[in-house]
Amino acid sequence: MSARGEVTVAARIVVKVGSSSLTTASGGIDPDRVRDLVDALAAVRARGAEVVLVSSGAIAAGLAPLGLARRPRGLAAQQAAASVGQGLLVHRYTGEFARHGLIAGQVLLTVDDVTRRSHYRNAHQTMAKLLEMGVVPIVNENDTVATSEIRFGDNDRLAALVAHLVHADLLVLLSDVDGLYDGNPAKPGTSLVADIRSADDLAGISIGSTGSAGLGTGGMHTKVEAAAIATGAGIPVVLTSAPQAGEALAGKPVGTLFHATGKRRPTRLLWLAHATEPKGQLLLDAGAVAAVVERRASLLAAGVLGATGMFVGGDPVDLVGPEGAVVARGLVNFDSEEIPSLAGKSSHALKKELGAAYEREVVHRDDLVLL
Repeated sequence: MSARGEVTVAARIVVKVGSSSLTTASGGIDPDRVRDLVDALAAVRARGAEVVLVSSGAIAAGLAPLGLARRPRGLAAQQAAASVGQGLLVHRYTGEFARHGLIAGQVLLTVDDVTRRSHYRNAHQTMAKLLEMGVVPIVNENDTVATSEIRFGDNDRLAALVAHLVHADLLVLLSDVDGLYDGNPAKPGTSLVADIRSADDLAGISIGSTGSAGLGTGGMHTKVEAAAIATGAGIPVVLTSAPQAGEALAGKPVGTLFHATGKRRPTRLLWLAHATEPKGQLLLDAGAVAAVVERRASLLAAGVLGATGMFVGGDPVDLVGPEGAVVARGLVNFDSEEIPSLAGKSSHALKKELGAAYEREVVHRDDLVLL
């Protein structure tokens, strides 16, 4: 069978590996699994391509040293396990990459790092410099400080968004399942789906939570969602199992290939759409909806009817039309308590009444994405 061209021509590849693919059943790091993965990534580097690794496993790696039998449910306990495990995980990776003469660098991200404009620029520049210097970035969510209100939710989605952040040519999702099946792979009569070319190909496929939920947070559903994020913005995705990483990265037809369906989009806005939870809502009149959706204009106070929720300037909020439909998400420039005094007033009137600081947009078009 011929090699997959999307893989063999990719000059920059993001690879995501889940907790269950790196650890033993008791929660500790499996040295053989880590070594095999690094060997596969080193082979990619040897042929001249760049690699970014998005690796789960920090919490799982911290379980055994802390004497925990399973992943804790409490956020504080998870953060403690991540604090212990992240160092162990990166130490293991550093040693394995060193066998191939490669340097690994740790990058821990939070949602704020890639949605707020100044933070995003710094994250992008840091990743670009690491790759320019020949470093293999090892990315994870900063589980030690992230809260349930400000987190990506799973590393599959994080990996799809990192692929955009670094302008990758390919995303490879590694799991304990060797691809997408047309049913439960544990049951007889199901078949591997080799190619997904559009959302229509997913019709009739039951996508449950297949995977090792004991150690990880994701399942097949999160992987398909991540594939949709990436392919919708021009990045093909290969989904397969960690033991098949070498074959997948060599372009062999293993696992499932999700073909790119769209074009690249502004990266930070993709993060805003897929990596944030709104802190509140801005209620818009029909004219403001038309300006935002049809003319791609900024949201001005004159078109705002009111607000719900509690938020501060810089927070993500949903923009809601008169019929109650969410039309966009953006980073608001004012606190929720300020909105009532601004709503319905022109920029000129606000400047005269409250000062020049209140003449600016409620949501600037550069900080706004249509949903």
